[in-house]
Amino acid sequence: MSEVSKKSGDVTLTEFTEDGKLVRKIRSFVRREGRLTKGQEAAMDNNWPTMGIDFAQQMLDWKEVFNREAPVVLEIGFGMGASLVEMAKNAPEKNYIGIEVHSPGVGACLMGAEEAGLTNLRVMCHDGVEVFEHMIPDGSLDCVQLFFPDPWHKARHHKRRIVQPEFAEMLRKKLKIGGIFHMATDWENYAEHMVEVMDAAPGYRNTATDGAYIPRPEDRPLTKFEARGHRLGHGVWDMKYERTE
Repeated sequence: MSEVSKKSGDVTLTEFTEDGKLVRKIRSFVRREGRLTKGQEAAMDNNWPTMGIDFAQQMLDWKEVFNREAPVVLEIGFGMGASLVEMAKNAPEKNYIGIEVHSPGVGACLMGAEEAGLTNLRVMCHDGVEVFEHMIPDGSLDCVQLFFPDPWHKARHHKRRIVQPEFAEMLRKKLKIGGIFHMATDWENYAEHMVEVMDAAPGYRNTATDGAYIPRPEDRPLTKFEARGHRLGHGVWDMKYERTE
């Protein structure tokens, strides 16, 4: 058996034998950024038992996680969580799960979720690729969201961008047929990269009807950062790809 313990900014996977003896501890990742504020720490303490999901190498059962059956929307890298909280608040008929590696962002998201009285939001503080590999059942997601990921704008760093052929295939397996992969970025070069990768990925269809991009959907909240960008004349590109097979 195993359990996850969180302290000193790290997450460790602790394994025990059947009789309870400690076998080993594996550091699964190091939280890379900052300390939690008192409010974020309190939100983690108060809400992790009901909204937090610890990493474990076993598949989740969404009905068990949310205590109901409803469409599941998963967001990778939700930052401080403001838009994720707003989306969950505006669509109570859907279940939302967010994955973020930075604990201050998870704490901030839980603060917002608590203030909004949300019951349809769950969060994880772990590497998204490992979560997909070990915890997300195939064909179980209605939508995957990836908003404003790190653009790695220098050409020599493009290989570090999260949207790559292997990533697209990993997501495709977890989406339902007809499920949507929704991306947004404020870097035009990254948008072009996303389209290039996704157009070549098997089993997907671009839902755009005029060119490669779609207008910002009403259900994706306009962030303060994005609104400022609009005022300065900066662009934002949204793309939605549907799993077809």
